[in-house]
Amino acid sequence: MATAPVRAEIGVFGGSGFYSLFSHPAEVKVDTPYGPSSDLVTLGEVRDKVVAFIPRHGRKHTIPPHMINYRANLWAMKELGVTRIIAPFACGSLQTNLRPGDFVVVDQFVDRTCGRADTFFNGPKVSHISSAEPYCPELRQLAVQVLKSNGITTHDGGAVVVIQGPRFSTKAESRWFTKCGWELVNMTQYPEVVLAQELGMCVTGIGLVTDYDAGLAGNVPEVTAAEVARTFHQNSENLRRIMEPLIAAIPAERKNCRCAEKPAEAMLG
Repeated sequence: MATAPVRAEIGVFGGSGFYSLFSHPAEVKVDTPYGPSSDLVTLGEVRDKVVAFIPRHGRKHTIPPHMINYRANLWAMKELGVTRIIAPFACGSLQTNLRPGDFVVVDQFVDRTCGRADTFFNGPKVSHISSAEPYCPELRQLAVQVLKSNGITTHDGGAVVVIQGPRFSTKAESRWFTKCGWELVNMTQYPEVVLAQELGMCVTGIGLVTDYDAGLAGNVPEVTAAEVARTFHQNSENLRRIMEPLIAAIPAERKNCRCAEKPAEAMLG
């Protein structure tokens, strides 16, 4: 195991299945002011680009969503030089046209969490990051193009409601989210994407639909953890299949987004 400094260009958050992306992985420990990241950072080359990977929940899925050290995870990526983040996630569908197995490249989130450490700026420096467009438009379009070109049913855009967890939504909560017109429900996209914004990194959130959420109209069975895991594992091969071409498609320079400029614009004084 090495210790930083080492460098990476692209970061990936996801499940432990992504270890298979790397043929000769190396693990590094990155110290952060916020404590340890969810696991050691795994580094490897994908299509001649150095990629850093952290499993959000730890490699044995021992960290529940509300206990993930999001700040440490993002800080570790930044310390390694990462400027782009690919953030796939499992999610429930809030709309009948989004079916289990579909992919959704989200463009908005709705925060329904509480008590999570969700900023790097607790004073005396004050930052008001713009979250009007939280996901990088350039990375989003690349993800949509790669997914569709690989024959995967893909929806361009959508709002993900991020709930606190670890419990699933009640039917009443789920019906509320659906009536608001939101598309997905998940437990990990916030504050991950906002922390990346504060550090000037680009993020694309790729939702893999695992189930219909409990309050969706019709004869929808109760959501169980086993169902979510089963559907996710059945379709995770599609995620792994698109990672290499997506990483390869990311240009060396950022030209069509403002993600790098947002931190300076957010500072007061």
